[in-house]
Amino acid sequence: MSSAPVIAPPERPSLPLLPPPEIAPARGASRSSAAARKHLIRAAAFFALLAVCAIALHGIIHLGLRRITTSTFGASNRVFDGRVNADILITGSSRAMVHYDPRIIAAATGQRTFNLGRNGSQTDLQVAVLASYLEHNAAPHLLIHNLDLYSFVSSREIYDPAQYLPYLADEPLYRVVRQVYPDAWKWKYVPLYGYVVPDMRFTWLLGLKRLAGFNPPEDQIDGFVPRPWSWSDDFEKFRREHPHGYRTAIEPAGVHALEELLRLCRDRGIPVLLVYSPEYAEIQPLQVNRRQIFARFAELGARFHAPLWDFSDSDLARTRAYFYNSQHLNAEGAAAFSQALAQRLAASDLIATTSRHRD
Repeated sequence: MSSAPVIAPPERPSLPLLPPPEIAPARGASRSSAAARKHLIRAAAFFALLAVCAIALHGIIHLGLRRITTSTFGASNRVFDGRVNADILITGSSRAMVHYDPRIIAAATGQRTFNLGRNGSQTDLQVAVLASYLEHNAAPHLLIHNLDLYSFVSSREIYDPAQYLPYLADEPLYRVVRQVYPDAWKWKYVPLYGYVVPDMRFTWLLGLKRLAGFNPPEDQIDGFVPRPWSWSDDFEKFRREHPHGYRTAIEPAGVHALEELLRLCRDRGIPVLLVYSPEYAEIQPLQVNRRQIFARFAELGARFHAPLWDFSDSDLARTRAYFYNSQHLNAEGAAAFSQALAQRLAASDLIATTSRHRD
């Protein structure tokens, strides 16, 4: 029995290969991409507007502070605007600021006097402020630099740094501020940074108030700040805490700073008088290395031909009623000291010598 023949299936005609159809983009994806770009542009515009506002507000605050005519900013604005040009200039720390009354000194000597003392400052900052003063004002006939036991200690911080913010364009000042605070470039170049981070006293409000027509209350007289305060108990606490006395550092950087001040004056032809104004007599035995510090004062004075007047043993130093703490005279004590200093100045040849120097 024969098998049935196998019949092959008919071949299907081959179809031409066609390219795959293009997939059209979804309408939703296109809209999402456009929306993202729009949000990005809006965000960029928002931050650009914030930057413009910050720059504008910074400029407004700066302008207001530079227009203050009273108190600390008023005195500083006179200095940096070149409107002081004193014949006798006083430099130093808070002891200079509260001890020297320019009115009394000017009345006795016939020389225009200005107090450039800075609260809480060390010698390195005092040199910077003096250098900035000399960039804007005529050199004085005489510079009186007040000394204290911390004259050879360099700055670890700056008291109330916001008081210097409007003047950081002055290189001598900016350089020292940067040495103490390496990130101070942000104070100078980042809008509002200085008035937000280091300004703990809301100084920016003073600038805005000034543009609204208000000045701070006046508490200075040509840079002098009289303090009508009474004796506190700080000294008694300090003495109990230091029964064996205390030592003040003599740092090479601090010695260099005082040398720099004396050298700056010598190079400008400015005679210098070094003065150690009164401190309360009972604190002096507690100062363990007082003799060494004064030996350095004397050595520097001799090297730079700057006489040293020491009021440590004066009757003023033994009168507690003249002090509000062991280091600072109150207003009554400052008047008595300024009178004693002025009379000694008038009787000395320093005034005649300095007048010839200016002529």
